[in-house]
Amino acid sequence: MINLKRIVRKNIIALEAYSSARNEFTGKTGVFLDANENPYGELNRYPDPFQNELKERLAQLKQTEIQNIFIGNGSDEVIDLAFRIFCNPGFDKALTFSPTYGMYTVSAAINDVELINLSLNEKFKIDQEKLIPYLNDAQIKLLFICSPNNPTGNLIDKNSILFILNNFKGIMLIDEAYIDFSEEESLINLTQKFNNLIVIQTFSKAWGLAAARVGIAYANSEIISFYNKIKPPYNISELNQKAALKALSNQHEFQHNLTEISQEKRRLRNELQHLPIVKKIYPSEANFLLVEFDKAPKIYSQLIKKGIITRNRNKQIRNCLRISIGTVAENQKLLKALKNIK
Repeated sequence: MINLKRIVRKNIIALEAYSSARNEFTGKTGVFLDANENPYGELNRYPDPFQNELKERLAQLKQTEIQNIFIGNGSDEVIDLAFRIFCNPGFDKALTFSPTYGMYTVSAAINDVELINLSLNEKFKIDQEKLIPYLNDAQIKLLFICSPNNPTGNLIDKNSILFILNNFKGIMLIDEAYIDFSEEESLINLTQKFNNLIVIQTFSKAWGLAAARVGIAYANSEIISFYNKIKPPYNISELNQKAALKALSNQHEFQHNLTEISQEKRRLRNELQHLPIVKKIYPSEANFLLVEFDKAPKIYSQLIKKGIITRNRNKQIRNCLRISIGTVAENQKLLKALKNIK
């Protein structure tokens, strides 16, 4: 265990959080004249600022406690608030491993925090020897790991993660946006042992709610208290809370969709392997494939002309496109188009 207050920004510790009307009265019935709301309409009342019903359902599902859960406006809010809580602008630093999710870089820049990018090795794994000199740098307050990684699709080795947790005195964030597509288990249970660990998940991917913008952080209750202290009062709308609750109530559909995506990923991989323009397909524990082509930017442009949009990752990983797993019909259209590219 580490002393979290030695990492948190002093102004955040001293901050007096905003208290909304729904903080002060939490009942659901009565004549509400406290929040300057319009008395007419179906969406005229402010939502639960702490999303308690949603947290209760997640606590049951993940076998944790409500006080260990934060709900954010997408995972991006979880990431951004971490910089605000722990990093002094213009002084502190953060670290991640590239190639990876681009919002770590954007959030660091917005918050005026230097982001150190260490390259993953040729197998997209962490080089522990290169990392060791950075672990004792007191200015590095945050360390981001995306696992399964985006855009590479692979899980980061658990032994590397444990090595970091046992040697790093800052805050480690493991972004598990794609973990539901993996056969490996989430690392949420490690938050019980390491009070400097935040595990991020989302409703955007496996739950099919990208438009709703509902992200989740699982962490030590002290970390969660700082998140709740600085978040906007009503960061998750009533509509989006209900959308997440509806998704959680339909486990059958959730599992069915996971199975369909997994089957289509295997089929798409097998079909792609037989195409002469495909040079390599990287292992994936996510709902996408990273595929190396001969002249990927040209293929990317030709697919767009046929109405098929992939992600050009050529600047990150030479000649690679990231291809999300679509429906059977969508994947068939992709394969047909690729077979006709000379």
